[in-house]
Amino acid sequence: MIDHIGIKVSNFKKSLIFFKTALAPLGYESKAEGDNYAGFGCESNPDLWIEESNSPTQTLHMAFTGDNRRTVDLFYLAALNAGGKDNGKPGLRPHYHPDYYGAFVFDPDGNNIEAVCHKPEKE
Repeated sequence: MIDHIGIKVSNFKKSLIFFKTALAPLGYESKAEGDNYAGFGCESNPDLWIEESNSPTQTLHMAFTGDNRRTVDLFYLAALNAGGKDNGKPGLRPHYHPDYYGAFVFDPDGNNIEAVCHKPEKE
């Protein structure tokens, strides 16, 4: 089980807006903020931390679970509206498994941020 993940960002304010907006549809919110760092989570304790640095994290891939396909769609739209760049529109990825529904965006530092739902679409 992962307790938390920390990534370094080149522009804290820009990344703060990106992560607050992109992760909101997935139930994430800012749980702790300072001048150059923030922690996000769904529960009481943050499990994703960002911190400004002259050496930002790059080429990281993080995937967040969506409760359903609609939340994956909302993540994708929110991420693009917050300055993310498309890296794969929402849709099925059957090469992973038949119900793998994911969307991919690059954050402001070029990290690959994904939302995925593993559940079949409700009938």
